[in-house]
Amino acid sequence: MKSLALFTTFCAMQLTTVLVNGEAINRRHLGKRAVPLSATGAASTSSGSLPTPTAIVATGSAAALSSTGTPGTVAGTGTTPTPVVAGTPPAATGTDIPALTLISSGMPTRTARAAATTYAPGAQPPISGAPKLPTLVTAVSLPTASYPAENVVPDTNSPQVQQWMKELDGFNIPDLKPTVDGSCASDPQFAADSANRGWWTCGGVTRDTDIVACPDKFTWGVSFDDGPSPYSDLSGTAAPYVLDFLQQKNLSATFFVVGSRILERPQILVQEYMAGHEISVHTWSHSKPLTSLTNAELVAELGWTRQIIKDVIGVTPTTMRPPWGDIDDRVRAVSMAMGMIPVIWTRSPSGSTFDTNDWKVAGGQGTAADSFNTFQTILSQASQMETGFVVLEHDLFEVTVDIAIGYTLNAALNNNPKFNLEAIGQCQKFPAANMYLETNTNKTFPFPKNNATGANGSGSAAGSNSGGNNGKSGALRTLGLEQTKVVGVAVLVLTLALSMFA
Repeated sequence: MKSLALFTTFCAMQLTTVLVNGEAINRRHLGKRAVPLSATGAASTSSGSLPTPTAIVATGSAAALSSTGTPGTVAGTGTTPTPVVAGTPPAATGTDIPALTLISSGMPTRTARAAATTYAPGAQPPISGAPKLPTLVTAVSLPTASYPAENVVPDTNSPQVQQWMKELDGFNIPDLKPTVDGSCASDPQFAADSANRGWWTCGGVTRDTDIVACPDKFTWGVSFDDGPSPYSDLSGTAAPYVLDFLQQKNLSATFFVVGSRILERPQILVQEYMAGHEISVHTWSHSKPLTSLTNAELVAELGWTRQIIKDVIGVTPTTMRPPWGDIDDRVRAVSMAMGMIPVIWTRSPSGSTFDTNDWKVAGGQGTAADSFNTFQTILSQASQMETGFVVLEHDLFEVTVDIAIGYTLNAALNNNPKFNLEAIGQCQKFPAANMYLETNTNKTFPFPKNNATGANGSGSAAGSNSGGNNGKSGALRTLGLEQTKVVGVAVLVLTLALSMFA
């Protein structure tokens, strides 16, 4: 333990980078996140606060790469449930996915390559009514002059951001002061008031407008964060990547993509979309927690990601996921005013988050066996829940992909009883067309401007929900199945933002 503490301290002091499977990672990022969890599922230091998340930065010409995820989880009881899955499932025959014990940050890696499958402009997407693919689908990389600098918060003075700011007009954006750095330790007063602020990071607080679980028991909402990644490619070889595995198993997933990564790998995004998977916004830079940004910076992060997605595949996502899950009522309101419903990963009734900690393996802070054991605990907890669940995984690094397609996904498919694996919108029973603005059939989209509430689903900043909305995904009420009664405000919110049903 002493050596781990010394290593963590050392990492936190470093600003240089280390190579992880060919990608350069900021040492400070890893050190800051190598901390235990409190019983509530929030990451804790000696003062019980979340460590400061920082971007994963690349050196030279390589791109800066980010990792979502919150630090590791511990059940609220302090005990580890008996895993449902016994033992480690073997890797598929004929693949080169290594044994679980061999997967590590220092292992040899395959050479990343360009997209194996390309599409011509004018190709018809699998979404009913979707526009045909635009001309940029053939680009190996996009013209950087047309977009902000990579891996940093975009300039808020640009004409584009100034125009997008008008989308907030008429909405009640809560007047919440930005956090210092998204950590509980830096803002103890805000952390103590997390229920009123709707701050997920420091209290696990969610709102009825958040998608936090799948409504049906034994259903896993599958998602991958931080791409597009070369390890998501549809390789068509015996050495599978994410899209290969999903195709082989006839599964759909949601990809939360980073704008800066799309700039480098647009054709991977096209492959994901054309294969029928859901595309969602995960900010432009993934460099700072969203609660630490100004409203204009939030608009810039979300707007530019939304823009580059539309430029490449022709449609605009109607969902988003905040990096590190860092969201409060102000961030929610801005996101929903821009037409994007927040999606977070599940917390169990005991307070632990459904985070596989695969990012720790890529950062040399844990082993693949540790990650898989965490996932076994997730399956055990999921079996005891009355709803389904959403799990945090990443397709950014080859090691995280190997863990997912070699072990965790198979464990859920082979579980008894079997888990149903679906994309997050699919598990919510949303029409596929409603995942994008251009094909959304909801007549009340976007969030009604003539209401007196913020975008927290309760009508007041004080309304909170961290327990799964009485066994249902909170978004089901706000996305078209029910009307939400306003608490403390004498209005009835007409079907809240981004209702996924007509």
